[in-house]
Amino acid sequence: MADLSALERLRAEFASRLAAAATDRALKALDDDFLSRKSGTVTALLKALPTLPAEERRAFGSQVNALKTEVEAALAERAAALAAARPPAGAVDISLPARDCAIGRVHPLMQVRQQVEDIFTRMGYEVLEGPEVEDDVHNFEALNMPADHPARDMQDTLYLSHPIVGGTWGAHRVSQSGVSQSGVSQSGGQAPEAQVRAATLLRTHTSAMQIRYMKTFPPPVRILVPGRVYRRDNLDLTHTPCFQQFEALVVGEGITMAHLKGTLLTLARELFGDVAIRLRPSFFPYTEPSAEVDVSCRACGGSGCSVCKGAGWLEILGSGMVHPAVFEAVGYDPEQVSGFAFGTGIERLAMLKYGVDDIRLFYESDLRFLEQFPL
Repeated sequence: MADLSALERLRAEFASRLAAAATDRALKALDDDFLSRKSGTVTALLKALPTLPAEERRAFGSQVNALKTEVEAALAERAAALAAARPPAGAVDISLPARDCAIGRVHPLMQVRQQVEDIFTRMGYEVLEGPEVEDDVHNFEALNMPADHPARDMQDTLYLSHPIVGGTWGAHRVSQSGVSQSGVSQSGGQAPEAQVRAATLLRTHTSAMQIRYMKTFPPPVRILVPGRVYRRDNLDLTHTPCFQQFEALVVGEGITMAHLKGTLLTLARELFGDVAIRLRPSFFPYTEPSAEVDVSCRACGGSGCSVCKGAGWLEILGSGMVHPAVFEAVGYDPEQVSGFAFGTGIERLAMLKYGVDDIRLFYESDLRFLEQFPL
């Protein structure tokens, strides 16, 4: 016997589920449950019509067909509504939260290098770069290093298996000296070029560029030379075979140790704050007199602690007055001019400035370490 109340319950169930169908998947499931050919509820009612008595079949069939039509129309209407609300392909949903973008940072070694360059630029220095492959004359001989000097030992210097012949050096940013980057003087004459020699080694310091510059330009000289240098060192807490260094050179008439000390004190206080410095006698073949420079320990204020090993001082660089033999090697008259030079590793300054005790951390690209430094 046909049960019209079952149709009403089915209609109510469909209306309830349709109201909750907010996605295409939910709408497809609803269509399958009511209208699929094999298991749809409405379809099953239509299949059962032949089993009804003839007098009930027409009226009940009309009701079932009406329900089927209502279901199909309602499903089509909801599908159209969902399609209209769906964003077009490739559209951006501005209601979504923004993606987190990683913020790039300047590497701590580059921060220190930029700060050093800024300090010396404000003091009127010219910032230069030079070749990283060098010849023996510029790297050693012209700097008054005799053949038996320990710095020339194979254990310290990385020599090339095959010499590189050819090429000239070009001074960067030399407009203050009246010479363009092309090597042509601004007055129209050809600037003298450094002598071309076979490169036999990777430079052990940036002092070689000082020799190249003085061979090309007359005094006065005030230059800063930063760059990578190479040594035959094992990688450990304080050593690496490739590191960054800067060296400064000032040459002119009447340059004294007082000028050197004043420059070093300015550098130390710009980098480390209100600190003191001291100069200790030392030896370098290219300076005479020579001095190691210490800065007062910021951790203890000079009273002594584990950082400075109880001394109250931390060594930062080597310095001295340019040796007369170096002036003679580049054609300067040591009776007419004098000068000072000093240099240090940028990694050393960064370790002292930021309290880092392992140089390897600067080269491991560990974001947990690098993100501790200011932007």
